[in-house]
Amino acid sequence: MTNPLRELEAAGQAIWLDYLHRQILDNGELARLIADDGVTGLTSNPSIFEKAIGEGDAYDDRIRAARGETLDVYETIAVADIQAAADLFRPTWERLGGADGFVSLEVSPGAANDTEATVKEARHLWGAVGRPNLMIKVPGTPAGVPAIRQLIGEGINVNVTLLFGVKAYLDVAEAHVAGLEHFRAGGGDVAKVHGVASFFVSRIDTKIDQAIDARLSAEPAPEAAARLRRLRGKVAIANAKRAYQRYLEQIATPRWKALAGAGAAPQRLLWASTGVKDPSYPDTLYADNLIGPDTVDTLPPKTLDAFRDHGRVSASLTERVAEAEHDLAEAEGLGLDLDGVTDALVIDGVKQFADAFDALLKAVADKRRRMVSAA
Repeated sequence: MTNPLRELEAAGQAIWLDYLHRQILDNGELARLIADDGVTGLTSNPSIFEKAIGEGDAYDDRIRAARGETLDVYETIAVADIQAAADLFRPTWERLGGADGFVSLEVSPGAANDTEATVKEARHLWGAVGRPNLMIKVPGTPAGVPAIRQLIGEGINVNVTLLFGVKAYLDVAEAHVAGLEHFRAGGGDVAKVHGVASFFVSRIDTKIDQAIDARLSAEPAPEAAARLRRLRGKVAIANAKRAYQRYLEQIATPRWKALAGAGAAPQRLLWASTGVKDPSYPDTLYADNLIGPDTVDTLPPKTLDAFRDHGRVSASLTERVAEAEHDLAEAEGLGLDLDGVTDALVIDGVKQFADAFDALLKAVADKRRRMVSAA
């Protein structure tokens, strides 16, 4: 029986796992996903670490042995897991000539709106992990854009996260290119610097669908109701297809070709938040419809399993592009305010990660207190 996950490589798409836990490092599960399913990278975030550390006792020995403040304890745990994951992906990184095999670690959400703090922490984490196949996750906020340029310009791999709107994506794409140009001007080898732009998907449909349902509850005219219903579950995919078209335009420019001629790899679009939130939608909706060259899809375990079982591989990202543009025009004409939604989702995304980070530190502190009490 064929494995759809393995078929994605021929379509030019990489699959990364959106999950990290010490257990999958120790029990061989991550190694199996690499060997059997062709997974070529991994992403983590505060929410993932909060669940991993807060649930069960897998990290208790490290918490017990760690010294310093709660933040230091978390960093010790996170760095160790990221190093172990990076080492598992190192053969992939070497086999692909450094083009993939990356593991991502996020700067503190508290730095999302502070350029200087983002750069400082990114440098620190890059040095602490000490692996060439690391990517530092930096939010694509207005403050994050100059940080991205600075870090790429220093030769640090960057995974830009929390991208929802096409304009924000274009800003970080420009920062990536400018950073590469700066690095090259200083004598750096641009072939060694890599980045991805993490474009979030399902959260857009959640917000747009809520707006559609609210409008439908007001019993609009039949024609308007039909137009609204047709857009449910389509706007996020259309938005991602538009972003990919902008990517294709960028890599066709003389400016980019000059960098490519020096060995630079493009900043790949990475589809994030690809787990389906609405149970009425197919569980592989986003994975099926966003397949294209030079892209990454980061899948949570449940969606990874679903795609392995019944995913459909086709050149879907570049199919029906005109229809996608029509859907976006329809959404605008119906007043669904995609720009307003994507702007709000960035703010909400930063808050969600900050809340998860606070919960993570609380989980570590609570465990430490219980261990001291039990001693």
